[in-house]
Amino acid sequence: NNGKLELTLNSRNAPDLRISEGYRDMLKEYDKGSKKDKRQKEAVIFIKQKIDSARWFIDMIKQRQHTLLSTMSAIMNYQEEFFLTGDQTNLKPMILKDIADVTSLDISTVSRVANSKYVQTEFGTKRLKEFFSESLSTQDGEEVSTLEVKKILSEVIGEENKRRPLSDEKLKNILLKKGYNIARRTVAKYR
Repeated sequence: NNGKLELTLNSRNAPDLRISEGYRDMLKEYDKGSKKDKRQKEAVIFIKQKIDSARWFIDMIKQRQHTLLSTMSAIMNYQEEFFLTGDQTNLKPMILKDIADVTSLDISTVSRVANSKYVQTEFGTKRLKEFFSESLSTQDGEEVSTLEVKKILSEVIGEENKRRPLSDEKLKNILLKKGYNIARRTVAKYR
């Protein structure tokens, strides 16, 4: 929005959760009652358990939303250049540990958040897993994302003569000229 990134959760399908006033009022009525027979005591215990369960459930939903927001916020800040331009070559190498360190969450929690979750951007809907990649060192010693190398490789393969495709060795040499020193086996794997 006006050159600044905004992040919101899609909450259209999630109702606003709260504890029914009817159960709270019922609990107050039972507490006010002067005669407390066995059935009334059982009813009070039952209502208290249900209210506690509901509070716990609501707290867990809020915690999940907070975890989603903090994780996506960290990803957005880390990959800010991509979110502003939409250019995949601007994706920085990022692993789960990078986000876990920023959010103070466990790596397994970050992994669960990133798995099968999506973010809607101006450049389309993306899987969160797409933002994570290993890094490669260029000849200059600069760290680049493997996604950048894969995109360049894809462009080179797209322009090749389909009747006489380039060998992995030739592709390796083309990438080497562009400053990416990767092995032929890696080229074959990325292809």
